[in-house]
Amino acid sequence: MSDTPFGFGLPPEEPEDGDEGKKKDQQSGGGQGPANPFGFGGLPGAGGSGGPGADNPLAAMFGSLNPNDLGAAFQQLGQMLSYEGGPVNWDMAKQIARQTVAQGTPDGVKDASVGPAERSAVEEAVRLADLWLDDATSLPSGSGSAVAWSRAEWVEATLPAWQELVDPVAERVGAAMGDVLPEEMQAMAGPLIGMMRSMGGAMFGTQIGQAVGVLAGEVVGSTDIGLPLGPVGKAALLPANVEAFGKDLGVAKEEVRLYLALREAAHQRLFAHVPWLRSHLFGAVDGYARGIKVDTAKLEDVVGQFDPQNPEQLQDALQQGMFQPEDTPAQKAALARLETALALVEGWVDAVVHAAAKPRLSSADALRETLRRRRATGGPAEQTFATLIGLELRPRRLRDASRLWASLTDARGVEGRDGLWAHPDMLPTASDLDDPDGFVHREHLDFSELDKMLGEAASGSAEKPDLRKKDDEKGDDTE
Repeated sequence: MSDTPFGFGLPPEEPEDGDEGKKKDQQSGGGQGPANPFGFGGLPGAGGSGGPGADNPLAAMFGSLNPNDLGAAFQQLGQMLSYEGGPVNWDMAKQIARQTVAQGTPDGVKDASVGPAERSAVEEAVRLADLWLDDATSLPSGSGSAVAWSRAEWVEATLPAWQELVDPVAERVGAAMGDVLPEEMQAMAGPLIGMMRSMGGAMFGTQIGQAVGVLAGEVVGSTDIGLPLGPVGKAALLPANVEAFGKDLGVAKEEVRLYLALREAAHQRLFAHVPWLRSHLFGAVDGYARGIKVDTAKLEDVVGQFDPQNPEQLQDALQQGMFQPEDTPAQKAALARLETALALVEGWVDAVVHAAAKPRLSSADALRETLRRRRATGGPAEQTFATLIGLELRPRRLRDASRLWASLTDARGVEGRDGLWAHPDMLPTASDLDDPDGFVHREHLDFSELDKMLGEAASGSAEKPDLRKKDDEKGDDTE
């Protein structure tokens, strides 16, 4: 994956009729000549060994065309240009994601429907995971149901959450497209701006669809990036990806499935019983995203040279990256707030799952370290997340947060630790993650007397505290 925002190339599209379709494509010139009505023959990936559409979004969408396909191709292009929705063409994103999933992962594993045996195994793993978690956390089960998803089902279920995450960044690009032209020219250039925004929505949709489709081949559940991407109350695992995850670990697949079910079930408990947490996390993402500025100089070059017959210019601009975080105190605070929130969620899950799994699974330590390294090396979830919203996470915060939650368990017990989720103001801050022991052992104010006074006041039996008494006593001392 590319580290630049939206920097994803597009995969070659697999012909529906297999090898016969490939032969037809080769006979038609590999996407050039009559089979390429949009004139992309000179672009890398428009034909040859890279396959049609390797770097060309229109080729990826239209595939290897022949004259009989022109009507459908122009119809799809017309739908792209006539798009009048939000900043991202999510219909196109869904289409590209489904196409990407259908092509399979680089190791040749294709997506497939989940069978009854796999669904039963996932349901049993989540049920057992919830039993184990009862001893490790005071938060009750949050999994109303357990589901086993194919990769295509994961795409369908998570796209609403991706829309909420990505739209703030895409909106800034859409607004910038109109702002780069002088005001006196904007009225005359109205149709052009509208066309550019439609194309921008299509290109964002293409890139996001590609990213989500790739991620669907790698995630093991609905909470891999620490955010609730799936429906509320549904603990989800992807059996095909769970099997791929544990393939070379030397651990029984039943243990791998159970450990990942523990993580999924723990996330579900947290998001189900901390009602403010989801909006807090998505609000932090939105706050950071709105502080990202668009490179207007680069965008002005694109606008000045924009050719409606050459729409891949916008694709190139997106791949080169137009997003720059603002170097302001507010943006730095937004970044720290988001990173800390994500670290606290992941750290709590890591600590709770380890407490539940350690006495019961001989592979608990190995599986824990494997997942930690996956995050620390910039695993697929982090890379995709960074690409879609222009944010680089700091996985080192995960270990700090996990150590803090474990220390809190030792010092205050399970209920005292979990009680910090009652309100966001009670949670540790970024500086607390730098000094976990300091936060754990910090002297806390005793509010027991205040609670007693408030309870008595509510019953109408409390006497008003004589604040002047202490003043008088102080006065006597000073005389």
